[in-house]
Amino acid sequence: MKERVEANDPNAIYNLAIDYRDGTCGYSQDYTKALEVYHRAADLEFTAAYSSIGYAYDNGQGVKVDEKKAKHYWELAAMGGSVQSRYNLGNNELYAGNMDSALKHYMIAVRSGDAESVEVIQEMYTDGYATKDDYMEALRSYQKYLGEIKSDQRDEAAAARDDYRYY
Repeated sequence: MKERVEANDPNAIYNLAIDYRDGTCGYSQDYTKALEVYHRAADLEFTAAYSSIGYAYDNGQGVKVDEKKAKHYWELAAMGGSVQSRYNLGNNELYAGNMDSALKHYMIAVRSGDAESVEVIQEMYTDGYATKDDYMEALRSYQKYLGEIKSDQRDEAAAARDDYRYY
């Protein structure tokens, strides 16, 4: 792994940051060092690093809590395809009372298979912040996603284990 980090492999750099964050693989837990290493991976445009930086700012891991910075990094991660960051942006908008913007973020996350976003849209519908059409579109999008990832191998794996579901 050291060689891969030295060769600027963004995945290896990101994994090193996780080791610092969690205090694993012989590294002492150090949120500040983890954040520094996440930034190195982000400089190489590693999407998961942007998401982790956002998380660090949202939770004060190695830095003071800064919601604006968290949002900025989650936006970068979401633009790179991070479904979790898209969901987080939806949550930020929901808590800020920006229901239309929250719904848009959740809908994008649903199209990428995020079941939690479907549940939030259902709650928004129940509470009167989303229409029946919005909720139905979310359900159709999620069903479409499940149809796209369906495979015989996944079905066999799910049937073989009680604790495994891919949907």
